[in-house]
Amino acid sequence: MLSFALGIGTQNTQGDWLEIYYPAPLLNPDDSLVKAAQKALDAPQGTSAISFLPEHCASLTKALEAAGHPAQAELADSLSASHRPLVAMFIDTDQPPQTAPEVYLKLHLLSHRLVKPHGLDLTGMFGLLRNIAWTNEGPIDIEELPARRLRARLAGRTLSVDCVDKFPKMTDYVVPTGIRIGDTSRVRLGAYLGEGTTVMHEGFVNFNAGAEGPGMIEGRISAGVMVGKGSDLGGGCSTMGTLSGGGNIIIKVGEGCLIGANAGIGIPLGDRCTVEAGLYITAGAKVTLLDDQNQEVNIVAARELAGQDDLLLRRNSQNGRIECLTNKSAVALNEALHAHN
Repeated sequence: MLSFALGIGTQNTQGDWLEIYYPAPLLNPDDSLVKAAQKALDAPQGTSAISFLPEHCASLTKALEAAGHPAQAELADSLSASHRPLVAMFIDTDQPPQTAPEVYLKLHLLSHRLVKPHGLDLTGMFGLLRNIAWTNEGPIDIEELPARRLRARLAGRTLSVDCVDKFPKMTDYVVPTGIRIGDTSRVRLGAYLGEGTTVMHEGFVNFNAGAEGPGMIEGRISAGVMVGKGSDLGGGCSTMGTLSGGGNIIIKVGEGCLIGANAGIGIPLGDRCTVEAGLYITAGAKVTLLDDQNQEVNIVAARELAGQDDLLLRRNSQNGRIECLTNKSAVALNEALHAHN
């Protein structure tokens, strides 16, 4: 897949890109738009990041207008007022990124809902991003922070550092329609939040992860995890990602599921599954299967239940064993609670 975007970014004193904001990224744009932009900016074929100056915006605007793309032409015209570096990005989304501008475009595509998690190649992205101080005066290279802080103090200003991270918060770049977020610092750029998703104050959504919506997120959605429609994650619950543990199983949550407060999963869930509050299911955990009369049928590793529908997973309060039986009642969402009108 091809993506094209015009952006405005921040560089450090060495000219390295710290971050790029792409107001209106495109996925699989019309061929005439790509050719017009490449010609106006003298860009090569294939993946490329083209830095250009505000004075180049006039010719780019005319080229996009002539090619019949007024929205992108209007964006190009608005960039002419910029006092910050500009970039035009052409990328093949199926290839690993090679530069920070590529990474930022891919993160934008996810948060703009143009691509779902696991739909892009993000291999090697961490090595392309710098550690940044995200401040009330914008992103600052962490190595340049002391000098910037002193400069601000000498000018009578206080430089406030909100966080130090490779990733910014999503809402400084993208606010998808039909969502609510209690604490915006807990949703990273590159998160996918579908219509009707609510992320409460203790909820967290990492990059390349998210929820289809509608749903209530009061727990943690780790990198790589996707939560299906109509599923709720209770307060303090956890979904195990694959970045730290060395595993390669893709954890996901199906539709109509409930993960109770302080519970967690290390296996993917099918549809209409419930995990009891406080129960953490790891792949190797031994689970006792019960029939409709609550009689023991078999004992299996939890990984053998991965992706199956209609499971109720609980811990027996008398003997402590983990039990699984058919989920008799699927989760019914409160429609008024998840309405974002």
